[in-house]
Amino acid sequence: MQTLEANQVIEKVSQYIDLDVVPFGQDKRSVVRVDTRKPMYGGEGVVYLLQMFDVDELINNRIGCFMVFLNKNDQAGFHDHGPRNEEEVYVVMHGEGMYSDKAGVDGEVRETKITKGNITAVSKEGFHSVQNTSDEPLIIFVITTNKA
Repeated sequence: MQTLEANQVIEKVSQYIDLDVVPFGQDKRSVVRVDTRKPMYGGEGVVYLLQMFDVDELINNRIGCFMVFLNKNDQAGFHDHGPRNEEEVYVVMHGEGMYSDKAGVDGEVRETKITKGNITAVSKEGFHSVQNTSDEPLIIFVITTNKA
């Protein structure tokens, strides 16, 4: 399982999507940080998080990032956001994958094929997982919100 440097990940992802962001009152820019998860929540392979905002720019600094699965079978394992009181929305930007969710630790697993343009959402009570099922990178924009 080879891990790439941040600039290599940005270069690869830029072949498929535009990584520009225009924060209010600031000049256009790109990725501020690349986080590497190996494994992510007990999944397989490597998952990269391309953070589009600095920690102090938004109320919830996890609110907007690209989650990138470069290789077939790379996966973020089942996880929930309950302890952080968060809910999460995924917007598929490129590629194909399998999105799985379940209600609670022992809930029945529901699987859904995801492709470009699909949107998924999970509440803090739900568990979810994502896996790349193709030879193309799976690129998902993640929006995380806090449930008051």
